[in-house]
Amino acid sequence: MKTHLRLGTRGSRLALWQAHWVRDRLRAIPGGPSVEIVEIQTAGDRIQHIALSEVGGRDFFTKDIEMALLDDRVDLAVHSLKDLATQQPDGLGLSAVMERADARDALLTRDGRGLAELPAGSRVGTSSLRRRAFLAALRPDLEAADLRGNVPTRVGRLDDGDYDALLLASAGLDRLGLGHRISERLATDGFTPAPAQGAVGIQIRDNDTGTHHWVSQLEHRATRIATDAERVFLRVLEGGCQVPVGALARIGGNRLSLTGRVASLDGATSLFATVEGSPDDPEALGEGLARRMIDDGAAEILDAIRAAGKGPTP
Repeated sequence: MKTHLRLGTRGSRLALWQAHWVRDRLRAIPGGPSVEIVEIQTAGDRIQHIALSEVGGRDFFTKDIEMALLDDRVDLAVHSLKDLATQQPDGLGLSAVMERADARDALLTRDGRGLAELPAGSRVGTSSLRRRAFLAALRPDLEAADLRGNVPTRVGRLDDGDYDALLLASAGLDRLGLGHRISERLATDGFTPAPAQGAVGIQIRDNDTGTHHWVSQLEHRATRIATDAERVFLRVLEGGCQVPVGALARIGGNRLSLTGRVASLDGATSLFATVEGSPDDPEALGEGLARRMIDDGAAEILDAIRAAGKGPTP
């Protein structure tokens, strides 16, 4: 039985919050292991001068950490699950999905105004093509502007007047004690979250049964079911975290509902659908919704985005 684990993580404040949360949960298990946190800089951390949508590939926040896992430099990796590719490298697997926080997107303004109250021409900062497209669909009179940096840096740029508003994830703000800065938590019918937004995933080597023994005890079954449906929906659409695809699954009683949204970059074309099924087979629900939306035109929307050089190629 392993008594010491090396936990790989990015070094941002949010990533470290998540790493410490996982470390503390592992330590709280009776007889649990000691945990050493190993900070790893990723391509997404190194490349700060261009928009993420212009960076090739899909794994700029995870690949370096996954390489550390494969090279046996760490025993587990803690990721924001929305950043993790839906198809993982050979030899790695998702050992646990932690309980999800608020999955909604958040609007931040200096004066507390909501989205509907922003004056035309307001400059809205975001690093996400999904948020940019959904914003264009709802408020085409606003200016979406690229925004990089960690969460506190982004909030500081709002306060400095570089932007009139920001679009960020509610979960990250809440986890960093910045939930009070949220002006509006955006309704999921207009701003459908990124698949798995708000959830934390723990990745390990497939053959590492000693680490799995501890990590698997942190599994939150309801979050796993919901995010499995969302991630399969994304995989079948052949999207990545930098395309305008949103998905949110919820369990109610013995039913699982899944909502998906796909939008063109200018917001002019948007597809939205909800299906229900059994929580015993979330993958089938995710695949079924994706196939339905492909038939309705989602593939053409995403192909046009890729042809324009935005987002990853399949």
